[in-house]
Parts: sequence; structure tokens; C-alpha cells
Amino acid sequence: MYRKKLNESDQQTNKSYTNDLHEALLKKDGTTFWRCWRSKFECNSKCKQVEGCVDDNNIANKLVDHFKNIFTCNDEKRAAGLKAEYLSSRPNYCGSPIKDSYKFDTELVSTIVGNLKHGKAVDIDGLSAEHLQYSHPSICVILSKLFRMIMLCSIIPIGFTRSYIVPIPKPKDLYSKPLTCDDFRGIAMSSVLAKVFEHCILDRFASFFSTSFNQFGFKKGIGCNHAIRSVRNIVDSFNRGGSTGSLCAIDVSRDLTD
Repeated sequence: MYRKKLNESDQQTNKSYTNDLHEALLKKDGTTFWRCWRSKFECNSKCKQVEGCVDDNNIANKLVDHFKNIFTCNDEKRAAGLKAEYLSSRPNYCGSPIKDSYKFDTELVSTIVGNLKHGKAVDIDGLSAEHLQYSHPSICVILSKLFRMIMLCSIIPIGFTRSYIVPIPKPKDLYSKPLTCDDFRGIAMSSVLAKVFEHCILDRFASFFSTSFNQFGFKKGIGCNHAIRSVRNIVDSFNRGGSTGSLCAIDVSRDLTD
């Protein structure tokens, strides 16, 4: 019965993909249409040589070293000092009282589990969204109790902090030059249970999270087009006033040689 449900899920994923293409055509949304098309019919994972190596094990080891250096703090002493400062001030911290409307209940967990997208990669424990969605409904009751205990004890399970990184080659660099480790973007596959917990936090405590209006990255529904439009409006405003505008663009990347 479980395998049957997984097969039905795969079929439903294909149907939903077809619907995405159809809706993109109806809305004349070319960007969404071609993104769906390329993800389904075009294969970009054809790189066979990285850093001059062709052996899979050597390439994997080089990528491991590369991402290990990237995700290591720049100054270990400074990081340790900040951690000690945080731990010393945490016992005396007194935040806002948690109202009943902030608590995680079974209905919230069930809604979030039902909204998880299908066809995503499994986490480090081999679990996917389909495992939660096709499990017994009592799983949402258990998870809601677990999440309430996490909030009460202020302790995150160690399993929530574990993930694995999948290196994805940047499309523009795939065929134009010999690939190096810098040409790969690391995608972290987090725990499915941790994702459900994070969505619960976002749902209940969204009013506490705020960002600057000048931030365009890492915000839902906002991207490069909005940033370009804002810059264009500022430049046009200076031009209408008879002034000229000078732009300075900085592409920031970490220098691993430091």
C-alpha cells in the first residue's frame, strides 16, 4: 500500500508539472515556462572534469575540501568569543510571553505537511515530504508535541542541524571553460522534520521578523528585477534634476587564500 502511494505520488508529480507548463503558457510567463521545461527535458549535469580530475572519487574529495573551507568561520577566536558572549547573556534574557496563538498545534503541523512540495530530494536520513504525507495522521500529533517540547526546552535536536551538500554546476560555466570547484553552487539538503519546524516558526512568529526595505535578496517575491527598477528610478530622478549619477557595482566573493 505504501509503495502504491509512492507510485501515485510520482504520477501526480508529472501531472502537476504538466499543469505548471500549461498555466505558464496561459499567463504568458516565459520565465516560469522555460524554467519548468529545462528542469524536465534538459540535462545540465554533463561535467566530466573538475580541477583537472576525471576520477569521481578525486572530484568528490576536492569538492568536500572546497565546501569545508567555505563553511568554516574566518576567525575561529572571534567566533568562539561571540558564542561565549551569547551563552553568558542567554540565561538572563526575558522575551515576550508566548501566547496561546503562538503555540504549535496539530492543525498547524498538518497544514504545513500537506503543503510540502513533492519530488524533492531526500534528506540525510533518507526521508522526504512524501514519507510524512503518506504516513498515519497521528504523525502530525507526535510532531506537534515534539515541536512544543523544543520550544519549551529551547533545545534543537542534533538531527535538525545535519544536512548534506549537493554541488550544482553553474549553467553559464558548464561548457565555456574547464570547471573548477568555484564553478559549483552548494545546495544544502536539510532535514524534512527541521523544514516543517521552521515553517511552523514562520507561520506563528512572522510578525517578529522584519527586514529593511533596501534588501532585495533572500526575500520571497522580490528579486533582481525589483532592485534594477529601484536603481533605475533613482537614476532617473537625478537625471530629471539635471544631475548625473555614478554607479559602483561590487561582486563580493570569499578569498580562500586568506
